[in-house]
Amino acid sequence: MRYTITGRNIEVTPGLRDAVQDKLGKLEKYFTPDTEAIITLSVQKELQKIEVTIPVKGSIIRAEEASTDMYVSIDLVEEIIERQIKKYRKKLIDKKQSAQAFSSLFIEEEDNTVEEEIKISKTKHFDIKPMYPEDACLEMELLGHNFYMFLNAETDQMSVVYKRKGNSYGLIEAEA
Repeated sequence: MRYTITGRNIEVTPGLRDAVQDKLGKLEKYFTPDTEAIITLSVQKELQKIEVTIPVKGSIIRAEEASTDMYVSIDLVEEIIERQIKKYRKKLIDKKQSAQAFSSLFIEEEDNTVEEEIKISKTKHFDIKPMYPEDACLEMELLGHNFYMFLNAETDQMSVVYKRKGNSYGLIEAEA
């Protein structure tokens, strides 16, 4: 696995670089040697954050974690990435796709973990009226939700607004 480690508002010291490579090196058994891991370390106020992105054909394995200690953040993000890889493995085996980024031993390895079954426990039905994204954000806040689906009055298509970290909002629009 190849590593691209960059820092934002932080100098990537040899100790940090070694910690990242040691921790994420545990994941090398899952990937081929030419798989690239893009790691960004950043400091924002008291939070020390790590973002890990591993592009694989047809998908991206990504995680970010923040804490008051960069080494703790590195430990936490490694666990998240490993969980995502194991979930992605099930998808690969089911569909036999995108397997070239992963080692053949990982793909063929027996899975002894108990698979979490996806259950839909509640279905909601509601009337959709056209509104602007800003109005949808207000509606989302009134409901106390993290996202809100609506008919965009500007594009006349279904869209979703969602709450992002840092008290900002995102908009997801479908492409035709």
